[in-house]
Amino acid sequence: MTDDGFQGFHLTALDARRYDFGNALRGYDRTRVDQFRDQVAEELERLARQHQELDTKARNFHEQLKAYREREKALNEALVSAQQLRGDIREQAEREAQLIIREAQQEAERQLAAVRDEVRRAQEELQQLLRTRRSFLAQMRNQLERQLSELNAAENEILPEFPTPRTLTAMSTEPPVARDIRELPPRPLAPTPSWLDAVVEDES
Repeated sequence: MTDDGFQGFHLTALDARRYDFGNALRGYDRTRVDQFRDQVAEELERLARQHQELDTKARNFHEQLKAYREREKALNEALVSAQQLRGDIREQAEREAQLIIREAQQEAERQLAAVRDEVRRAQEELQQLLRTRRSFLAQMRNQLERQLSELNAAENEILPEFPTPRTLTAMSTEPPVARDIRELPPRPLAPTPSWLDAVVEDES
């Protein structure tokens, strides 16, 4: 290794162990220089391991940071998607609600029209029943008036004359032909024939 490399201090543990200080008159104690070189090499090895560990941790942190950033990006995208989805769901819910309201209004109008038709039919049926009742009452009134007239006529009717008990007894004993003959109006007597007088005389 050259002095320029030493001045840049880009040394490794192997460079420290192989570095040759050379020989000079009245130079340093070689044993102590070798010990210092070993210590420097060990320290360089420790620093290299520490640097490697720190580099590994830094890479891990970088990977974690990258993963966190990707996760954050995914979360932000998911949040944006969720917000957009929420807006879409809200718009769809509003449209469905308006559609349901319109359908409910139309159904209410149909039911109201049906109820109005039923009320109108019921009113017509009631009017027809009232007209039928009025006609029936008029017929009943006419019939009752006729019966009342007949009753009044019956009350004012002259009572017939009934025969006395004696007449009834006589009427009950005589034959019907004799009663009919008796009730006939009287006729003028005709001259009796001569042969009838002879018969009467013979019977006597």
